[in-house]
Amino acid sequence: MIEITAEPIDVQKIIAAASSDDCGALNVFLGTVRNHSRGKDVNRLEYDAYPAMASKMIQRIVDEAGEKWDVRKSAISHRTGVLAIGDVAVVIAVATPHRQDSFAACQYIIDRLKEIVPIWKKEVAVDGETWIDSHA
Repeated sequence: MIEITAEPIDVQKIIAAASSDDCGALNVFLGTVRNHSRGKDVNRLEYDAYPAMASKMIQRIVDEAGEKWDVRKSAISHRTGVLAIGDVAVVIAVATPHRQDSFAACQYIIDRLKEIVPIWKKEVAVDGETWIDSHA
């Protein structure tokens, strides 16, 4: 399951979508909006995306992770729109038979997502707005 949504993420839905009876590990990453970044106080974040391409790129990343680790199921959701401090921006859930693979695959997915997926983040701070370029 992969979704790009303007609605608040239902974390339990993502966990349920990734759960698998043949797996002893389910690793879940929650990315939330923090109140500071790069030495500035942040008021909110704004995310924009190209949903069709973002979903395709996320599927590519999931496939890559599956080639490296024994990923049986996964589910990913990323928010778009205006997010307040504390809001959940992204959820990644990965099920594997053993914990080492689930930790590694989950970290790989979030790192690659930030590198290549067409989702853009704007920080709105007390002293102005800045688009953050995670795509190095």
